Amino acid sequence: MSPSAQEDPGPADIVRSGLCIGCGACAGLAPAGRARMEFDAHGLLRPRADAGWMATGPRGFAGICPFSPRAADEDAIAADVFPAAPRHAASVGRYESAWVGHAAEADFRLHGSSGGLVSWVACELLDKGLVEAVVHVVPCEEPQKEGRFFAYRISRTRGQVRDGAQSRYHPIELSTVLREIAAQPGRYAVVGIPCFIKAVQLLRRHEPLYRERIVHTLGLFCGHMKSARFTESLAMQMGLPRERVRGVEYRHKAADRPANWYSSRLTLDDGSQPTQDWWHLADGDWGAGFFMAPACNFCDDVVAETADVSFGDAWVEPHSSDWRGTNVMLVRSPVIGRLVERALSEGRLSLDAVDDAYVANTQAAGLRQRREGLAWRLAHRRRGLVPRKRVAPDARSPAPRRRLVYAMRQAISAWSHRMFRLARASGQAWIYVAWARGAAATYHALAYHRGRLGRLVERLGLR
Repeated sequence: MSPSAQEDPGPADIVRSGLCIGCGACAGLAPAGRARMEFDAHGLLRPRADAGWMATGPRGFAGICPFSPRAADEDAIAADVFPAAPRHAASVGRYESAWVGHAAEADFRLHGSSGGLVSWVACELLDKGLVEAVVHVVPCEEPQKEGRFFAYRISRTRGQVRDGAQSRYHPIELSTVLREIAAQPGRYAVVGIPCFIKAVQLLRRHEPLYRERIVHTLGLFCGHMKSARFTESLAMQMGLPRERVRGVEYRHKAADRPANWYSSRLTLDDGSQPTQDWWHLADGDWGAGFFMAPACNFCDDVVAETADVSFGDAWVEPHSSDWRGTNVMLVRSPVIGRLVERALSEGRLSLDAVDDAYVANTQAAGLRQRREGLAWRLAHRRRGLVPRKRVAPDARSPAPRRRLVYAMRQAISAWSHRMFRLARASGQAWIYVAWARGAAATYHALAYHRGRLGRLVERLGLR
């Protein structure tokens, strides 16, 4: 990659470097019909336009793309947006207060993937007149016709907002809703994963219109983004043609299983709803990195550090075993802080105050991947743009076994796309499933000392 591209990259440079997350911020700023977001051969969203636009992007692109080496990092953005936040930790960034718990009002908790707090805060912002609309992800009504199962939508009623409850492990992008925001005055709240919220905050920095209209941001803790092929793989391993799938619930709650025992439920064209336990899938271990977007290898924000408020799962006991789901929540905005405090006093929320160490512990694996693991990956990066990260390259600090774990996870994230593409093109599902089971077994041996290979790793004394 040329020095000029490093200093002033365009969309094509970001895509070629494996740093495009498919957020759609660049395409959303393009003139009508000039650029669009499309799925690539691996089921990841990418900008598509003529060569001239791909070389430069919209005005100010290098400062708007969340993975551009020219863009401000999360610390700089948070310092600008939340200058009065009284607390700071390297793990979670700036914040005013931290909580663990769930929505006690109505059935928010039951219908969310976790404790229901994301939908509750979004509805509260609407109910209190603090926003006129919420920008969030909802299921597509005709996924086979639209070519995707989920998309961003602008909702203006409480009922519409609640349609967006639950986690969506599927690519989505912002370009269409950004154009709608530009065309329709009003106050908006945007819900998104860390890199999407960063893109929104960068847009607000560079474009006065978005700074005026996007007044609140709700962030979702994130392990990584998966490609659209993950959903296809789920159907394939359940013995179902992907053309029959009409809906996907990635985390179906059931009273007979803990919150961290994921089970997915598909809705088919005949109305039936088969379910599948993730642990029976060849690629069901989230930590192994199957179908992970390449850009996720170079992300250092787990908890949406630039959002007004951010939410994750409380992956510690006793909450991990509570099938109903429990959130951790980081509040950075005084406005949202006051909403939370009032609702807590009214009994509409069930929350306990915690600190950043507690929140970090609930996300320990993700933070290790984005700190020590990222430092290792940066030290081994050999091509493309060098992303701007708050983590310094370091190939020597990880213990030998951890280095192998990071290498295996990165290999799985790359090769799962290729092997599924081969299986899909040939119509031979066993090609991908057999490879995935072997890859998962190797990863489990390295990460957890499972199986014969794991015992060998242990005998070799790899730490």
